[in-house]
Amino acid sequence: MNDDATHGRGVGGRLTVDLAALAANWRALAALAPSAETGAAVKADAYGHGLAAAGDALRSAGCRTFFVALPAEGATLRAAVPQATIYVLNGYFADAAETYRRERLRPVLGGPEEIDAWLAAASPADEPPALHVDTGMNRLGLSFDEAAALSAERPRVERLRPALVMSHLSCADSAEHPLNRLQIERFRAVRALFPGVAGSLSNSAGLQLGPATHHDLTRPGIALYGARAGNALSPLRPVATLEGRIVRVRTVRAGEWVGYGAAFEARRDSVIAIVSVGYADGYIRRSGASDAGSGASAAIDGQRVPLAGRVSMDLLAVDVTDLPAGSARPGAWVELFGSTIPVDEVADHAGTIGYELLTGLGSRLARRCIE
Repeated sequence: MNDDATHGRGVGGRLTVDLAALAANWRALAALAPSAETGAAVKADAYGHGLAAAGDALRSAGCRTFFVALPAEGATLRAAVPQATIYVLNGYFADAAETYRRERLRPVLGGPEEIDAWLAAASPADEPPALHVDTGMNRLGLSFDEAAALSAERPRVERLRPALVMSHLSCADSAEHPLNRLQIERFRAVRALFPGVAGSLSNSAGLQLGPATHHDLTRPGIALYGARAGNALSPLRPVATLEGRIVRVRTVRAGEWVGYGAAFEARRDSVIAIVSVGYADGYIRRSGASDAGSGASAAIDGQRVPLAGRVSMDLLAVDVTDLPAGSARPGAWVELFGSTIPVDEVADHAGTIGYELLTGLGSRLARRCIE
């Protein structure tokens, strides 16, 4: 990947977001549930990929309904998707009432107090809310009894004008988990309480559980960005590529050590490239290697190389001994995840998940989007 004046000058790391891949992934996920509308979860800055650019690319691909966590995210997104429907998953924040109104945001109401606050502030001109009913996750959402009591108050429901009733799957990434079937059955009962209101249950992994989870609207998240969600989804493409710049190439003799704590001892005379990315950039410290075990891999010109030693705040080291001479040189770029190194592979080495790695990428990375 070639450097340019706006993406790599004076920085140690860079993140490239492939918007065409994002759009292709959305279309592939939409094909899994052809009888439902396919939305998109773009919370947490579109999982670290850039909210405005991701929203615009998904809108161009055909997405018309988006999910964010907070009203401030909804306000940022609105400029990119002026005609789309935007739901705020974390509910109604009364101190942001004007933001909901101005940006035409739909709160996802998940508790009696939230419903009271919304009814006290909303006008008929406001966007209609969604109702979140808990079916087994015990996080957000009305209990079934609370939902049943609400449904019996028909004037109250008519004032609410809910556009959507939704729940969230807890274990969809484990297809055989018994809670999946239980939540599917409970959500069917929930929908019966609110006839004529659209339903949404599927996240990325839930799409793979079949039509019983699809209902009227699906809301994939992590799979849009090419990361793992339950069983392998195909054909999904990696969207983000994280690279670091080599700032030093040095020879380390057999028996010498690399990095903090002398955790990695060279077993042979080695060529080590020092890369200007570290855990301050969101590349997780536990991805590093030690004598006790191998760490994550990186890649130079499509060829894998192992990490050597601990990841520090601003730097990491890779063993380039087996590469052709000159391929690792100061100023060259090293792929830390992307088309050669899957983001989930790095996350596995770090003892975490792709979600955390992507959403934790640091602000000093240079960022660009490509079409």
